[in-house]
Amino acid sequence: MTATTNDQRTGRTVAGEELFESLAHFVVVHNGQSPERAQRITDQAVAFLVTAATATVPMVPSDDVDLGLHALILHTKEYAALCERYAGRFLHQPRSAASRRKRQASARASTGRADRHHAQSGSRRPAHDPRGP
Repeated sequence: MTATTNDQRTGRTVAGEELFESLAHFVVVHNGQSPERAQRITDQAVAFLVTAATATVPMVPSDDVDLGLHALILHTKEYAALCERYAGRFLHQPRSAASRRKRQASARASTGRADRHHAQSGSRRPAHDPRGP
């Protein structure tokens, strides 16, 4: 029989007890999550950071994980230290699924307003408009 080691770590062990508890508390207070859910969110946010540090493809956190990442990023000194430890550099916050949807909706609304303006005024879009006539 071959002995194997389990190299899996939790967000709590990666972040350390004090930071982990501070992050989970932040998620409870600022996002209205239960303590149990906040701990799961925090665990996955730290796991996301460690995974994103060495990912070869762009990664986007879920909306829940983004709550934990936000808490972590606001613990700037600790966040920078974890980034340095796992990525060798500071990792800028990836856009969450919610922020992408918000930007896309805003862009669609802006395009709709411009289209209505051109339709009402009888004008055409400017020739330089990349959306065409």
